[in-house]
Amino acid sequence: MTKTYLFAASGLAVLMASPSWAADAPKEVSEVVVSAAPYVVSMDSVTTSVEVMKREDLAAAPSAGVGDMLSGLPGVRSTFFGPGASRPVIRGLAGPRVMVLSNGVGMIDASALSPDHQVANDPQEAERIEVLRGPSALAYGGSAIGGIVNIIDDRISSTRVEGIHGRGLVSATSVDDGTSVSGALKAGVGNWVFSLDGMQRKSQDYDVPVPPESRRAMAADGEAFPGPDNSTVANTSVDLKAYGGGVSYVGDNGFLGVAVKRTDSQYGVPGHSHEHEEEGHEGHDHAAEEESGGVLIDLEQTRYDLRGGLNFDLGIFNQLKVSAGYAEYEHAEIEGGEVGTRFLSDGWEGRAELVQKERNGWQGAVGFQALSRNLDAVGDEAYVPGTKTRELGVFTLQRLDRDSWGVEGGLRLDRREIETEETSKDFTNFSASVGAFMRPAEGWFLGLSASRAARAPTEAELFANGAHAATRGFEAGDPNLDSEVSYSLDGTVHYGAGRWNSDIHAFYVKYDGFIDLRPRGVDDEETGFAIFDYVQTDATFYGAEAEVSYRLWEDGDRSFSLEGAADYVHGDTDRGAPARIPPWSATGRAVFDGGWWTGKLELRQVGKQDRVADFELPTDSYRMLNASITAAPFKDKNLKIYLDARNLTNTEAREHASFLKDLAPLPGRNFRVGVGYKF
Repeated sequence: MTKTYLFAASGLAVLMASPSWAADAPKEVSEVVVSAAPYVVSMDSVTTSVEVMKREDLAAAPSAGVGDMLSGLPGVRSTFFGPGASRPVIRGLAGPRVMVLSNGVGMIDASALSPDHQVANDPQEAERIEVLRGPSALAYGGSAIGGIVNIIDDRISSTRVEGIHGRGLVSATSVDDGTSVSGALKAGVGNWVFSLDGMQRKSQDYDVPVPPESRRAMAADGEAFPGPDNSTVANTSVDLKAYGGGVSYVGDNGFLGVAVKRTDSQYGVPGHSHEHEEEGHEGHDHAAEEESGGVLIDLEQTRYDLRGGLNFDLGIFNQLKVSAGYAEYEHAEIEGGEVGTRFLSDGWEGRAELVQKERNGWQGAVGFQALSRNLDAVGDEAYVPGTKTRELGVFTLQRLDRDSWGVEGGLRLDRREIETEETSKDFTNFSASVGAFMRPAEGWFLGLSASRAARAPTEAELFANGAHAATRGFEAGDPNLDSEVSYSLDGTVHYGAGRWNSDIHAFYVKYDGFIDLRPRGVDDEETGFAIFDYVQTDATFYGAEAEVSYRLWEDGDRSFSLEGAADYVHGDTDRGAPARIPPWSATGRAVFDGGWWTGKLELRQVGKQDRVADFELPTDSYRMLNASITAAPFKDKNLKIYLDARNLTNTEAREHASFLKDLAPLPGRNFRVGVGYKF
């Protein structure tokens, strides 16, 4: 009933407008970052670290989950739990500290609860993906304390469309006998815009150049490593389908649209047996997994979205933006043909933003956010009880840009309540930020921002009490945990002029009450798993990301450029190093643009990580060579061919941020061919 009122009220506000949608024309800017603020902020003017993948970037990249798709961007890695499940790791933080959004609204799934849970949104559904590294809690709440990933589709159009437009992409990969098909259509009829889209990603178990279990893991178990030998990581097949549609009405002063999407996914979970052992590979039974076919996750979600905007003149405000989503989610963990555990989630989330008129460079907005979510787990691995989560938030963001200098800031107040059948916990959190920037010369942008952000504990951190096979531990929550508070400082240097383009970001974050999962020092008698407690401690994280490109040669529409990127993060707590902190990485790339074709040759080096937590093994460094060609050789330049080669030297590569890094290395040598068309 609540969601009905939310959708109805949002729709009424927009439909009151007279019958294309456009706010007052802002001053000319470069590419706008949609997720940065309700008002216009360009890529070269944000004081925090931002990355954008456009539709063309997504088409040129091999199909993958959202974490794997973004892994390799500076400051971003993947939780890689096989090809079926991955979430982004931003500056060493993952899970409940990194929010994955769909058009600015939460996913309403169970992906943040466990690393083997898939995000219910595939990158091939998107028109663009925006990554904001660092605290984004002011606009999106405490779960964005480490950053956000906003997957933006185009099911609800905010602009009029003439005629019919569309895109299609078909590709195949060698390492997993994979295929991917995606497409979208959009048609305009007067003020009405209709859209349809769909995709399927299907693959088999993937190949690796070594036995899946690492040398270090075998040595720890007293086994001899058999040496390099081409192998396959069992139980890593994926069959994902998603399809949806939307309709919107675009008037002179506003737009309003609704959309629906269905996701059906079945994927294998490597190294994930529910037959726990007293001894051996901490619950990983190779023989049992091969005999039973391993654990298969069957995921379903139906999601409904509403978005709208209204231009008006009311005091200091001239625009209203509304968005809301409701979803019903379920996934079943199947082993030996029988359902072991079911996770169910349903709920809604909505936000409304009142945007201020721009006055002499002053922009601002006031926003409201609310969510209601139910989560339940039933079966063998129901290590968290059923919970109901309710949250309300109000925030304001303000920015003054006087061309050569500027300031910005914001405030947010949140209240969250988490309720089980036996108890209820509530948290009131306050977040704030302030920043300043300057443009001292042509092409230069210097920014410095400071923030305080607060995050309420999650259901698992408060109430977990049971074996969790994905993390190979018995997890024990603490209902007395307080909110986690971070104090951060971010510095930004951007230069773009002539042949050069560069971005450098440095950060320092101090946590008061950092919620960490630490071993108790004893094993659970029934499962044999080591017991891990959620505890609070002080922590510090610091590091940097850098990107630079230089155009060596240019002749008409042809050019040759060199690009480089690097990142580093260091984490520490009062109890020692946090687990799964990614090592440093550096990437070099040569790019030739020949007009009708573009070729890239990339060398990526990832360092060794030997600064590890208890129950964690070090991870060796690796060097990976990649190459790609995107060509439009035909008269119709909208028809493109994609050729891609990853891990050309077939090197052993393991993602330290993954729980599975000692049981499932990254895929071996992979060739991909794809064909895409836009009209």
